[in-house]
Amino acid sequence: MRVLLASPLGLLIGITLGSVGGGGSILAVPMLVYGAGLSPRKATTASLVIVGITAVFGLPAQWRAHRIRFVAGLVFAVTGIVGSIAGTRVNEGIDPNVLLLAFSGLVVAAAVAMHRRNRTATRSVEIGTGPAGPPEAPDVEAPGPTRIDVGTALKVIAAGTVIGFLTGLFGVGGGFVIVPALVLALGYPMPIAAGTSLFVILCNTVIALVQRYSGDAMPWAAVIEFSVMAVPGVFIGSWLGRRFPAPTLARAFVILLLVVAAYTAVRSGYALATA
Repeated sequence: MRVLLASPLGLLIGITLGSVGGGGSILAVPMLVYGAGLSPRKATTASLVIVGITAVFGLPAQWRAHRIRFVAGLVFAVTGIVGSIAGTRVNEGIDPNVLLLAFSGLVVAAAVAMHRRNRTATRSVEIGTGPAGPPEAPDVEAPGPTRIDVGTALKVIAAGTVIGFLTGLFGVGGGFVIVPALVLALGYPMPIAAGTSLFVILCNTVIALVQRYSGDAMPWAAVIEFSVMAVPGVFIGSWLGRRFPAPTLARAFVILLLVVAAYTAVRSGYALATA
């Protein structure tokens, strides 16, 4: 029964990643809890492995397109170490149902961020500055180094710490936070921010997994079941992304996030109320 549930859920994670370019990791935790039957803590650990595997598969294409800024990514990852340690410690001491209830709030925040990003992209298309407007420039290195001042450095440190904390606490990649942070703090265009974000996600998941390692058995069965189906799901999602408009896919994903958030909040809230 667990395999029958895990397979389509893993496929759904892959389809999400392939079609909208991210967000699948934030679905992994509730799916691992309610679909694979893992405890919240084991689910967040397993999610880190799944996120890392997904990032590994996604990096080569971004690297070939020259969309990854490795130095900036390493800076974000290093500044997130303290946050990752703090998030891991909180994860170990918090009530599992409180963790899930807080996670449902994070899912809502991700849905809001995706909705705003989708609305901004739609407005850009309508005024001729997005994909329907002038042709995009080829993926090349940014003209000149990024100017770093005190304000920018503080933004990078703050963003890296928050992202590391979320990764350590919830087992998510944090792409919905990393991308706007790279855009706002370093002025990267969206393709560069998305590619660099994938590298930051990989670094953060490795750091968080090192912090969590305590000799406990990794739930490899659930990890393998989800990952094996997530990989073909990425290719299916990429095919869907070519056939359907990006705003339509993003709206569908926002609805899915809100449904998952509501279900997680109700289940965890009920468990807390009846404990």
